[in-house]
Amino acid sequence: MTAVVDEFSFFRPGVGVESRLHFAAEILPFILALVAGGMVAGLLAGMFGIGGGAILVPIFFHVFGLLGIAEDVRMQLALGTSLAIIVPTSIRSFMAHRQRGSVDTALLRGWIVAVPLGTLIATVIAAKASSVELRLIFAVIALALAFRMIFNRASWKLGDDLPGNPLKFMVGTGIGVLSGLMGIGGGVLNNTFMTLYGRSIHQAVATSSGVGVLISLPGLAGYVWGGWGVPGLPPFSTGYINWLAVLLLIPITLYMAPIGARLAHAMSKRQLEAGFGIFLIVISLQFFLTVIL
Repeated sequence: MTAVVDEFSFFRPGVGVESRLHFAAEILPFILALVAGGMVAGLLAGMFGIGGGAILVPIFFHVFGLLGIAEDVRMQLALGTSLAIIVPTSIRSFMAHRQRGSVDTALLRGWIVAVPLGTLIATVIAAKASSVELRLIFAVIALALAFRMIFNRASWKLGDDLPGNPLKFMVGTGIGVLSGLMGIGGGVLNNTFMTLYGRSIHQAVATSSGVGVLISLPGLAGYVWGGWGVPGLPPFSTGYINWLAVLLLIPITLYMAPIGARLAHAMSKRQLEAGFGIFLIVISLQFFLTVIL
């Protein structure tokens, strides 16, 4: 496939019918990949209280690569676009969980500064880091969290209730930093934190949807700022946000998130943990391979 700038000449006046049909035939598999990824991402958003970024980031990375986008900006573009999609997905997921009365609103109020602060720090780091460094960060964190979820034991507890400040503030900031560098809504990190301090996985999942809101909004702004004026970005991009991908996937993820929320409340704690852990291992290994190969 030729460079993405040439491909998007499809939208210019005067392009012939044959050229448009050729473009459609080439781009269709990638649109279908984005649609399928959006469906899974929305389902995961509801099931695990995440924004779906753990699956959107690798999908975007590969699809943008197939469209000819330079590797120097591809990972940052995948991260930023993922966080932009997480904005409405997290809000929808949060509303669905709040209706069930299982969200820890006190924790969210205590993190209203800490989590966004960490996310903005992450966008600054991402703007200066290389694509390889960002992929390794994504893979290492995902793998560590996967093993924690799969081999989790009820005895793995740091306390019977959440700690107070300043530790709680520091944890919130850390969740913001790591989530911003992974393009995720922070669900898996918050789930780990809350369950280690005696909270149920179902309450952690519900609260994580709110954490996703605190991460995605400043994350969107930060990735716009970090990529402003950077060369090599595809059309329909503002900084490291590609709005074409955002507009395509938002309706899909919004539709699937409530379905995932219903499935989460029908599953056991162990099923949620093992399923999410296996999913994270697959994603982590896939990113390690992109670095090695």
